[in-house]
Amino acid sequence: MTPELRRLSGRLGRTLVALDFDGVLSPIVPDPAAAVALPGTADVLTAVAARVARVAVVTGRPAADAVRLGGLSGVPGLVVLGHYGLQRWSDGALATPDSDDGVDLARRRVAELAAARPGVTVEDKHHSVALHTRSAPDPAAALAELRPHADAVAAEAGLQVTPGRFVLELRPVGVDKGMAIRSLVAETGATAVLYAGDDLGDLPAVAAVRDLAASTDLVGLVVCSDAEEASAELRAAADVVVPGPPGVQALLRELAALD
Repeated sequence: MTPELRRLSGRLGRTLVALDFDGVLSPIVPDPAAAVALPGTADVLTAVAARVARVAVVTGRPAADAVRLGGLSGVPGLVVLGHYGLQRWSDGALATPDSDDGVDLARRRVAELAAARPGVTVEDKHHSVALHTRSAPDPAAALAELRPHADAVAAEAGLQVTPGRFVLELRPVGVDKGMAIRSLVAETGATAVLYAGDDLGDLPAVAAVRDLAASTDLVGLVVCSDAEEASAELRAAADVVVPGPPGVQALLRELAALD
């Protein structure tokens, strides 16, 4: 048994388990559209859901995409917050707001940026738009070169730029995984949170867990899915580091069996 899980003992019925999708439930792949959850993911989430207050997936992806790619539609009580909390999927129903006008402007601008740079691609998430450099000849250099251009587009469109693993995402200001975690805790009345992530976009969720733990009696447990390209910042901030999605799945099985 992972020792840190014992901190949740006696609180399972009031525990929120919140998980990123890419790099946590699904291995990272070059094409985001080809990412699928590890076999057995739905089964282990179902087992965890039977023990805790809520299981949630919190992702930058559209919520319906995470449900489809993860094969998660049958997990009882599952909530999927897509676009960092702008979208909500639960019980087969999807609630989503209209797209921000600034995203429409950014969509046109980033297409021009990508067209002029070999290997740079655009992912249109409807509520945000992302520039990926993974397929560029030098992904890190391409990301650094693109950053000031992305910042300029974001300033023009009234958006914020959020960096990640070879990606720059432009999305509405104030929307992040920290906001999503706080809303889930308020909704469930959770007194414990296990959050698992792998990238820079997960740091606001970590900050929310730490802030809640410092200001209330909430018990927070942060898990880093240490896949090949996991964020060093998240790794340093985590209570538990596991070897990528297989390690996350093993940890969740332990949680489901916790006394």
